[in-house]
Amino acid sequence: MGHPKFGHILACDCRAQERESKHVDDLRRLSNLGAFLDHDFASFDPYVDGTDEVYAIARAYADDPQGWLFLHGGVGVGKTHLAVAIALHAMEQRGLSVLFAVVPDLLDHLRSTFDPNAPVGYDKRFEDVRTAGLLVLDDLGTENATPWAKEKLYQIFNYRYNEHLPTVITSNHNFDRIEDRVLSRLLDTRINRYVDIDAADYRRRQWAQPGPRGR
Repeated sequence: MGHPKFGHILACDCRAQERESKHVDDLRRLSNLGAFLDHDFASFDPYVDGTDEVYAIARAYADDPQGWLFLHGGVGVGKTHLAVAIALHAMEQRGLSVLFAVVPDLLDHLRSTFDPNAPVGYDKRFEDVRTAGLLVLDDLGTENATPWAKEKLYQIFNYRYNEHLPTVITSNHNFDRIEDRVLSRLLDTRINRYVDIDAADYRRRQWAQPGPRGR
């Protein structure tokens, strides 16, 4: 009597672990990282000018995901590779509930839940996104910036900002493509580490190298 949980129905430890395991598996499927399994830290080349520092920062973050990490830079500088590597490391080495999503695809996932035949309802999917143990959002700024999309992204970022939940964001766009309320949180150095990657496009570097091409 008098205990704050008196009278509440609580899941036993086994059931709670079962639910958490299912939650982790659901986010893994939603992340759809099967095509990116080669994007780990071992396959990243940190010896290219402009990438050594961000590689070290990403490795350190993957080992201890705290706060936010914003990777910003041009096309082909390794932002997505490092973001995926962080996600894979957090999944496989730390057992975190991780959601990786390209921002336009994430919004499509949310829209798809409005279908009456969708296997998952909007409320659950949105809750899964905003409360993921680690959320990795790739290509912020490439989404179609409708009022609905802006509001959903703001709600996700604002929740994670207030709760100090680990979040990784990549973008190659100027800040004017990012909604002001979201940008304000991305530039808050109390929670976010901003890294500008000044490196050449690795795809162009590969093409410039001698040897067989077109791979």
